Amino acid sequence: MSQIFNRSANQIARFSLVGGALAVGLVAWVGLLLMRSDFVTGANANVTQPVQFSHAHHVGGLGIDCRYCHTSVDQARFANIPPTKTCMNCHSQIWLTSPYLEIVRASFRDDKPLHWTRVHDLPDFVYFNHSVHVKKGMGCATCHGRVDRMPLMLQKASLQMGWCLECHRNPAKYVRPRDKITDMEYQLSDRDQLEVGQRLVKEYQIQSLTSCSTCHR
Repeated sequence: MSQIFNRSANQIARFSLVGGALAVGLVAWVGLLLMRSDFVTGANANVTQPVQFSHAHHVGGLGIDCRYCHTSVDQARFANIPPTKTCMNCHSQIWLTSPYLEIVRASFRDDKPLHWTRVHDLPDFVYFNHSVHVKKGMGCATCHGRVDRMPLMLQKASLQMGWCLECHRNPAKYVRPRDKITDMEYQLSDRDQLEVGQRLVKEYQIQSLTSCSTCHR
């Protein structure tokens, strides 16, 4: 019987199998990169707000403490968005006629709240308690980045589960003294952070919680 396939068919078959496997691996790798990209996570994207509030000016320039506006960060599950009255505590005295702030004055005058767009918006299936993290020594900049350098508020972290677990598995790497929670410039060397962090983990009784039910209830 004459040979049906040319001898090169074996090489073509092997090449096809190897090429197919590599193609599947490449697609999976690109998919993983895409899922972690800013395009998917929303990190580093500008968010349109009713007033383009500058944290760089208010926090970095004027030195206003985070808790002046976000009063419930260490008391409640949510870090509250300040009411217009908080803005007017200062702006009833300064920048009284600025056209830029007319929407703020109108909100206060008409008793209609400003509708801010949430920047750090976790999925509904994730349970997160803001006060617990603050009381355990997690600084504002650890999760929100250097807001004192942000003319416009950005989401600096991915907020994905892997990012959360990185801290939950090794809290000593991130914990800081409670009186440094809102200190944007607080930073230690890796060696000093490990030493201080291990001490604070014991002092604050921080547990390395990685079970699913910790965040998914």
